[in-house]
Amino acid sequence: MSLFRGIKYFLLSDNSKHKILKSILGFRPLNIELYEQAFTHASVAGQEDEAMEESNERLEFLGDAVLGAIVAEYFFVKFPNKNEGELTKLRSKMVSRSFLNQLAIDMGLDSFLETSADTRRSKSIFGDAFEALIGAIYLDRGYQSCKKFVTEKVIPDYVELSKLIKTESDFKSRFIELAQKERYKFEFKNVMLQHQDHIRYRSILLIDGVEVGEGEGSSKKKAEQMAAQTYFEKRK
Repeated sequence: MSLFRGIKYFLLSDNSKHKILKSILGFRPLNIELYEQAFTHASVAGQEDEAMEESNERLEFLGDAVLGAIVAEYFFVKFPNKNEGELTKLRSKMVSRSFLNQLAIDMGLDSFLETSADTRRSKSIFGDAFEALIGAIYLDRGYQSCKKFVTEKVIPDYVELSKLIKTESDFKSRFIELAQKERYKFEFKNVMLQHQDHIRYRSILLIDGVEVGEGEGSSKKKAEQMAAQTYFEKRK
């Protein structure tokens, strides 16, 4: 269990926030406001508290790109005998929404996230917060600090590479294969959610017109993956 389980970040004093972030990141943050933004869900952004004027979704966008580059380089060096296709699959697994969701929970970051009382705290928002944290580190300390955090703290402490290699991440492709085999009539119905300063997508998976899965993400691809994953989770 993470040492940070149950810690309510926004209830800490500024000095305690610096200390807890240093424990997690391995260095003292320079701009604490970036990390406050990383842990601020859209449901509470824009409230009176100046620290919550902007949600973590822009940082999530940035962190997604930075994390992808770091993970690609890590696997490129770690597995010199794997070909492009194998490396692509490994990277996709580690940056998949389902993997990052569980990673954030294992690290205890789920209790850091500030949301409104009526927000459905689905696992997907925790993976989003982890990507936002990467974005905050990048803006605060640069690419090398992000790389050091991921490769020297996150992967050694929270990622079992042997288990990751066996992990399934492409739930949409798995569903399509099943649908073709069983001759399901299906569709992914995507809805664009327009917020004040950002766009998100909700995907609803339908079989013969009946909803069997739902997901949300910063892109249609992520939302559809989550919808397919939800479908398989319901089948267990």
